Amino acid sequence: MEYQIERADLAAAFRWAARENMHEAVANHFSLAVSPDGSQFLMNPNQMHFARIKASDMLLIDANDPETMNRPNAPDPSAWGLHGSVHRLCPHIKCLMHVHSDYATVLASLADSTLLPIEQNTATFFNRIIYDEQFGGLAFEGEGTRCAGLFDDPLKQVMVMGNHGILVAGDSVADTYSRLYHFERAAGTYIRALQTGRPLRVLSDKIAEKTAVEMAGYPQKAERHFGELKRILDEENCNYAR
Repeated sequence: MEYQIERADLAAAFRWAARENMHEAVANHFSLAVSPDGSQFLMNPNQMHFARIKASDMLLIDANDPETMNRPNAPDPSAWGLHGSVHRLCPHIKCLMHVHSDYATVLASLADSTLLPIEQNTATFFNRIIYDEQFGGLAFEGEGTRCAGLFDDPLKQVMVMGNHGILVAGDSVADTYSRLYHFERAAGTYIRALQTGRPLRVLSDKIAEKTAVEMAGYPQKAERHFGELKRILDEENCNYAR
């Protein structure tokens, strides 16, 4: 199977996103670029539940092929619009994950979606989030192109899509999934802290930035995290890599 390792990693990410309840029935999408220019990418098939996706199910798509949606087994139209646009216009992004996870979506629904640094996970994303307040409906090609244009700062690899959900970018499946997981954790802590109604203990900009830099440089954090997740699947004789 072409791109066996990449397919298996992506399938493992889908399985764990389902286990962590970061899915939307048979919607939402992950993609991984496999060509040097990023235009060819793997993505989940149209409307298959994350909990069932296997390596062999992945679609291989060319972001520059205008006939993509006319071919048999075409991807979901909003997946093509969003992921196709980003991989076509942002070659520095290798992996992209879009979900409507609970706490990130609550955050995206607030009039002020700013994630304040109140502890380690929230501080990890200090000054590293794109806040999109121009929701334009389903992420068909026009909306996908608009979103792709917002990834102009390589330091900012998380987009809080106002009134929508979250879009996370990264250099690999491990890097991106770990960022997605920890952002949902951070959003959960922040939303629950707001629910107490009590004043927040917000970190200073200096300490928040220091924490973000330290977390970004933590050795092999994402790789070890994701490696352990795959080992758990392997020990369960899960069929994700088939």
